[in-house]
Amino acid sequence: MATAAPKIAMPDGPVDDPSVWLAEDLERDDRWIHRLTDGEIVELDRAVEGVLSRGLAAEKFERDDFPLTSLADTIAGWANEIDNGRGVVLVRGLDAQRYDEDALLALYWGIGVHLGLPVAQNAKGDLLGHVRDKGNNYQANNVRGYTTSAQLKAHCDAADVVGLLCRHPSKSGGESLIASSLAVYNHILKEHPEYLPHLMAGFHFDLRGEGATDNPNETTFHKVPVFSWFEGRMSCRYNGKTITDGMRKAGEPLEGIALEAVQAVGEIAMSKPFRYDMAFEQGDMQLLSNHTVLHARSSFEDWPDEARKRDLWRLWLNLRDGRPLDRDFADRMNTGPRGGVRVRAQAAE
Repeated sequence: MATAAPKIAMPDGPVDDPSVWLAEDLERDDRWIHRLTDGEIVELDRAVEGVLSRGLAAEKFERDDFPLTSLADTIAGWANEIDNGRGVVLVRGLDAQRYDEDALLALYWGIGVHLGLPVAQNAKGDLLGHVRDKGNNYQANNVRGYTTSAQLKAHCDAADVVGLLCRHPSKSGGESLIASSLAVYNHILKEHPEYLPHLMAGFHFDLRGEGATDNPNETTFHKVPVFSWFEGRMSCRYNGKTITDGMRKAGEPLEGIALEAVQAVGEIAMSKPFRYDMAFEQGDMQLLSNHTVLHARSSFEDWPDEARKRDLWRLWLNLRDGRPLDRDFADRMNTGPRGGVRVRAQAAE
């Protein structure tokens, strides 16, 4: 007798949640944008001076080392908005040119450790990464897109939150493109419900040589759902390229309706009315939920002057009291639920 396919948990209808939005909603209501006040900047400057005077650089201090007063409550509000609200916060009003690199790194790291717990982003163990064109070819095997100037398609990263601080914007292009992944889910439920069994059963993701083993072709040991309904919350995990590469490496190349379903997620997210376009200004801090927001970027042209090249500083953070996640969905790197990239001593050298 054939074994029945496991039942996939799904909501009864469309997801009804503040994280379901269209571009026009962000345009109409800008409460997701926080402009730092003079008093908040004074708080940050005082905390930066404190850590630097004790010789504590970014990545080397924790929340208690970076004391904040009223701004601490504000950052807690950002965390709530990211996890339980729209899933996106933009912080403006920081004059990045007023700080040298050590001070700005300390400031950004200090905000990050108040917001959550940093997660390793690569095999070197970087907790604070540089999104910067290094001349790499994005189509080459295991190349990370953030080290190129190429267009990046809709995806989310392997942590609860991704943060970007704009140190230097590009000469042209490089806009951040974001969409509510749960609005995409609702659209697929209405227009293409036949896609959902495939998306919710999941796929093997390519780990690009940054998983738990030393195998450069390692994929997730289990299939990770694109959409996961768990304890009354919908969460998303999506990267079209790593899904198609991962399934090919796992010996199950995508085809037919499964391939259509994966492609549809990215295409819908980057179409109107779902996609919201955002140009980074120097000093901007963008904070996104990886569970409810898909992000992408347009290709960009850089400045010829090395000192002016586009440079975004990235944090991957897990929230201290983040939403409950299904265990298989939360094990994104074969390093356990909410685990980051496995750090390798050789890579770190």
